[in-house]
Amino acid sequence: MEIRLDGKSAVVTGGSKGLGLAIAQEFAASGADVAILARDPATLADAKGQIQRGAKGKVAAVSCDVSKMAPIKAAYDQVMSEFGKIDIFVNNAGQSTRGPSETLTDEMWQADLDLKLFAQIRFCRLVFPQMKERKWGRIISVLNIGAKAPGADSAPTSVSRAAQMAFTKALSQEGAPHNVLVNSLHVGVIVSDQIVRRHRREGANVSLEDFIAQAGCRWAVWAGPRNSPLSQPSSPRTPHPMSRAARSTSTAGALR
Repeated sequence: MEIRLDGKSAVVTGGSKGLGLAIAQEFAASGADVAILARDPATLADAKGQIQRGAKGKVAAVSCDVSKMAPIKAAYDQVMSEFGKIDIFVNNAGQSTRGPSETLTDEMWQADLDLKLFAQIRFCRLVFPQMKERKWGRIISVLNIGAKAPGADSAPTSVSRAAQMAFTKALSQEGAPHNVLVNSLHVGVIVSDQIVRRHRREGANVSLEDFIAQAGCRWAVWAGPRNSPLSQPSSPRTPHPMSRAARSTSTAGALR
């Protein structure tokens, strides 16, 4: 299915790597002006170059720590200055933080909520009014299947993602009368830089291939037989059809 986005402007947080970069590349190739947000300027510059090779419109790269309100507002102002409007917002920033609940400190909980839930809330508070005014907007939050089926040692990520899912549902009801469609994409295990970083942190005695396979099995157990996330891990460019939970939606479907 070809979805044309000519004349639209999109913002993708966590857009310098992995799934966020793949989404930004597809949006740009479909004609949209695209702004990617991430923290590391060097990684952003490299990602911008990759996107520009297939882009039909403008590409912007903005350094932003989405866990804090002031950088979010500064990034929003910069994108508005360059593009004039934001039609599509993809809330993709975040990393997997997990462990036994009794080991999680207040600081760990707050940091995870700031990076995931409050980043979503703060960005949506900025972009939502203009989308309602124009009677067109699309907001997509990239979550994981732990939001629906959390397992042991999956906090704080699974709890933050569940809160994001609840906020998505509430905002979708507010946006629907104004043709502002709000959806979430619940992914399973994707072979990207994030799982490579997790392997470096946690899998010292296991090969990367075995670590990925174990992660896939763990998600499958959490999701249960009806919502098993994958038969094989997927890549950001070619999502496996079973890598999404039942409530998820494709980015193409969310943009219709």
